[in-house]
Amino acid sequence: MASVVTPRLFVVRIVMSVLASPLAAAIASPVLAGVKKPSEAIQPSKDLTVAALLKRYTSQYVKANASAAAPQVQSTLAKLALCRTRALGGHVYLCEGCQSETPVYNSCGDRHCPQCSGARRADWLDSTCELLVPGATYFQVVFTLPEELSALALGNRREVYNLLFRSAWEALRGLIADEQGFEAAAAMVLHTWNQKLDAHAHVHALVPGGGPSLDPSRPGWIHSRKQNGKPSSAPYLVDAKELRKRYREAVLKGLRRLREKGKLKLQGQFQALQDQAGWDEWLGRFEHKTWVSFIQGPPNEHCRPEHVAKYLARYMTGGPISDRRLISHEDGKVQFWARVGNQTGGGDGRAAPYTLSGVEFVRRWSMHILPKGFTKSRRYGGYSNHHRDRYMKECIALLPVETPPNAHRR
Repeated sequence: MASVVTPRLFVVRIVMSVLASPLAAAIASPVLAGVKKPSEAIQPSKDLTVAALLKRYTSQYVKANASAAAPQVQSTLAKLALCRTRALGGHVYLCEGCQSETPVYNSCGDRHCPQCSGARRADWLDSTCELLVPGATYFQVVFTLPEELSALALGNRREVYNLLFRSAWEALRGLIADEQGFEAAAAMVLHTWNQKLDAHAHVHALVPGGGPSLDPSRPGWIHSRKQNGKPSSAPYLVDAKELRKRYREAVLKGLRRLREKGKLKLQGQFQALQDQAGWDEWLGRFEHKTWVSFIQGPPNEHCRPEHVAKYLARYMTGGPISDRRLISHEDGKVQFWARVGNQTGGGDGRAAPYTLSGVEFVRRWSMHILPKGFTKSRRYGGYSNHHRDRYMKECIALLPVETPPNAHRR
């Protein structure tokens, strides 16, 4: 089939004016106002998809939450509504045999879009797998904000999510240096949801369980081990209790600093915290609570670090829920699978149907739209841009292991 490029069907001026306007007036169907004939645009598939549900209920959501829906949220939902429609232009594929034409419209390219950005996930996975040194043990470490702080983050996403990254790395780097004595590295990815799409801010970190020694008098590669010298039956990184303590202290210290600098918006349910006494009393509740952070080593000898990287890559783009979790959409209700339980890993592994109204589904989905330009994947220590080349050369030199064929291929 030959490809014929069609001209842009709508000028940029029209598209941009739609993105900047309130969606309640802009969206009247699965395509935005400005498309004169909705029948000319690609209609959502009849199959049950997240993209179709968002297009179906976005207008109702914005009408019900016009004052609460931030401009960034409205702009993102507008782009998603335009995705793969005639409004963004595209190509027409012509079959030379039967002369039939098939229009293929352009994607919006937004990282939150359930239909886009597969290439970004693949690129992230490839670049992350290049950091994995054969012969090293790798751990997944998860740092979670308490429920109340996750709610606070919704009104202060950029500030609190940045603090979450910094605190997790500060606790991890310091404890690895103090307890193990090797240079730490981490690739971190932010998740902001739980299985029911509620606010549940946490970061996943892929961390090597060893590294170049920090002591110049004892150069070489150091494997993480328990300090009592006794062999461990399971892979070991650092003391989990001490890690939770340091992480908690770093977050609370950072929150106090943000408030002192006037960078925290305390509105709605947090209005009372504008008073210093109320703030101190509220924040003090978290000082002696056990925070959730856990360290997960390889469950078995066949588990490779590439498997963890592939898991994290799934959530780099596309939003908090995939199509395969959807069960049904009937009478304005959306039903999907969600893990149950409240265990450290996010549930006890069992899944049960969970139902939301279509408007509530869009509202919860929209809570996880990140601020413009916010980076949800970050690399620290030996994996950072400043140190990566030097760090990787040292690791390969200190831990020489023959690389198996196609080791980094997915």
